[in-house]
Amino acid sequence: MQADVTTLDAKKAGKVDLSDEVFGLEPREDILHRMVRYQLAKRRAGTRSVQDRSEVTATTAKMYRQKGTGRARHGSQRVNLFRGGGKSFGPKPRSHAIELPKKIRALALKHALSAKAQADALVVIEKCELKEPKTKELKERFSKLGLGSVLIIDGAEVQLAFAQAARNLPNVDVLPVQGINVYDILRHEKLVLSKAALEALEARFK
Repeated sequence: MQADVTTLDAKKAGKVDLSDEVFGLEPREDILHRMVRYQLAKRRAGTRSVQDRSEVTATTAKMYRQKGTGRARHGSQRVNLFRGGGKSFGPKPRSHAIELPKKIRALALKHALSAKAQADALVVIEKCELKEPKTKELKERFSKLGLGSVLIIDGAEVQLAFAQAARNLPNVDVLPVQGINVYDILRHEKLVLSKAALEALEARFK
């Protein structure tokens, strides 16, 4: 399949061939769902923690004598029955990450790219470069291209001026090609790939 190549000034710059193995698949929601769940679970901090009875600072002396008070038998003030005592089965720091095979992760990225291509939400741009980091100038160019909520993927390195101009625009994310991921692709309305990013992706999936 072919796609039109455009410039930041919304001018045509020829056509480019898109690999059917990467951009021509029938998107599967189950694979995309598994990948998004994998990403969101992996980025959770998992740092919640509470003190159990062994970590609470309190006296170890028996609270009162065993018999003759008419009250329940208690030994420690650190149990969960008392205010300031430890919590039973509370959360502890842990990893929330789940396992997902590497082949499924690669396939999910292909399906996400194919989903954007089928929805006519994929834009191939010649270069992501600006002479000066001017946010106003970049916003005007994006409006010409009809870009609002957009993920922009450049080559191995993103030009500093372009990244600085884009970082103040809402709903606009700019990533190098090695940072491309399913979650960011799906949560933006459009996906913009530079020619350098397109070449890198096709080389990656060969």
